[in-house]
Amino acid sequence: MIDVTVANFEAEVIAASMTTPVLVDFWAPWCGPCKSLGPILEKLEAEYAGRFKLVKINSDDEQQLAAAFGIRSIPTCILLSGGQPVDGFMGALPEGQVRQFLDKHVPSEGELQAEAGGEEAEALLESGDTGAALAKLQEALAVNPANDDVRFDYVKLLIATGQFEEADTALAPAMAQIPRQLRFDALAEWLAALVFADSDAGQFTPAQFDEKIAANKRDFDARYGKSRVLLAAGEFTAAMDELLEIIMRDKAWNDGAARKTYVAILELLTPPRPKADPAAAGKSAGGIELMGKAATAEDPQAALVSAYRRKLSMALN
Repeated sequence: MIDVTVANFEAEVIAASMTTPVLVDFWAPWCGPCKSLGPILEKLEAEYAGRFKLVKINSDDEQQLAAAFGIRSIPTCILLSGGQPVDGFMGALPEGQVRQFLDKHVPSEGELQAEAGGEEAEALLESGDTGAALAKLQEALAVNPANDDVRFDYVKLLIATGQFEEADTALAPAMAQIPRQLRFDALAEWLAALVFADSDAGQFTPAQFDEKIAANKRDFDARYGKSRVLLAAGEFTAAMDELLEIIMRDKAWNDGAARKTYVAILELLTPPRPKADPAAAGKSAGGIELMGKAATAEDPQAALVSAYRRKLSMALN
């Protein structure tokens, strides 16, 4: 538990919440219910062992902070994550209700272990130890099968290393989700293209497909086959160019297969969102100035994705 003032608010609350949920307890020395809630919060902070951070703000001494959060009565608790308030409660709730509140937002031990495993795998992959990275991701996924980020990284690495059957098995739970996440659809399309390229039907070279297309501009099977071979070879823009030819001639061909594969390639090419950075710009929901604004420039890959999104939009309209 940490006492917070305006002077240390940014470091102890905003920056800290970028990595760990922070529960802010607004209280005052004269408040009877605050005295009963305080020990409960401190007990739970110790029990949750670092899964959330508890800070206390004396609303009498720190009226600027209390006003910024719109505090009208005490005790009031606000939970922040990623620098922003996400939920809260008023009054001296019993321990069971506070625990229920925390469990809605605070990661479980399994989730933290899986997240740590994913970070370790990323470091192993950067060092060139692909086998150890795969093992660490598999271990993290076993601890928390619901961690979609770990599953995505695991399946992607399995595909990249040519372990197609294992990738298909690991991908299956994600493909059964309703609704499905687009990133998993993208992995499924990539995997299907690689499997196709390894099959007898995919043994044609792009030039051989071109001969078929030259004989019949509407030979969509040949165009689609060529696009999958190009996708399997990592020639993403060439694959999308071929898919555009199908879309412009027949948007609905094969239940929209060309559009679905095109969108999947865009998703594969889209740069991952950067992780929350304590130095990022913004204000809290209460309007307190937190940090300076950081300008971001669009990188070349993001510009490429934007250009091909526009091409698809024009083809569909």
